[in-house]
Amino acid sequence: MDIRFAIGKQETKSLDTEGLRSHFLVSDLFQTDKLSLVYSHHDRMIIGGVQPVKKVVALSNPKELRADYFLERRELGIINIGGKGEVVADGKKYPLSKLECLYLGKGVQKVSFASADKKSPAKFYLLSAPAHHVYPTTKYTKEKAAPVKLGDPSTSNCRTVYKYIHQEGIKSCQLVMGLTVLEPGSVWNSVPPHTHTRRMEVYLYFDLDPAHRLFHFMGEPQETRHMVMANDEAVISPPWSMHFGCGTSHYAFVWGMAGENLDYTDMDPAPIPTLK
Repeated sequence: MDIRFAIGKQETKSLDTEGLRSHFLVSDLFQTDKLSLVYSHHDRMIIGGVQPVKKVVALSNPKELRADYFLERRELGIINIGGKGEVVADGKKYPLSKLECLYLGKGVQKVSFASADKKSPAKFYLLSAPAHHVYPTTKYTKEKAAPVKLGDPSTSNCRTVYKYIHQEGIKSCQLVMGLTVLEPGSVWNSVPPHTHTRRMEVYLYFDLDPAHRLFHFMGEPQETRHMVMANDEAVISPPWSMHFGCGTSHYAFVWGMAGENLDYTDMDPAPIPTLK
């Protein structure tokens, strides 16, 4: 498991391109028949990816957790961004099609991942946060997530938002998770941007054409930085940093948060004219 220690806004000001990427960019999440995990000390979020092709892949228990099993003191959100697959949790099977979500609560001991078709493998994206209470295992389809269409063609941000793990959806201790799908011709996300110092956030960008790239903006609103990102890459956004992006083509992204509260609307706006 890759460990990323927390970094502040003053230190970030002095980073060059490679420095930014080494602290905040998460690549190579979906490797064939392998579990990939990154531990961020920002709210102790774990970011993971699994692409089972030829075999079933188990959720391991990294030694850094000092736990008897991965979810002994944690909860886990799973969203499939690939072909049809299946998650088995303590012997119970949960089929997951593309854009479907599964929440596993504290205390689930054995978890494994499999694809229905190795020619079109599943891609399970994982976010895990510390948990203090047991909430039940819950699956949501994208339809159950009550999708909401937002945006306008004039600002190139027509999109559909799916909320899965949040106060009015799947119950959790501190994990909030969902995704946004942009329509063809739309490229901007999360504009106008915002910060929320009460929780960190992670974006996973997916369904971006391999020939295209996405410019992810971060940093303080008056001290912005950017990273050029490819398909299936994630970015860690510290609580003090804003987060928005623009692609050279349309795409989708999973957003996930952990921290002080579960209020999806808890944010401090950074008006566009104030950005520098």
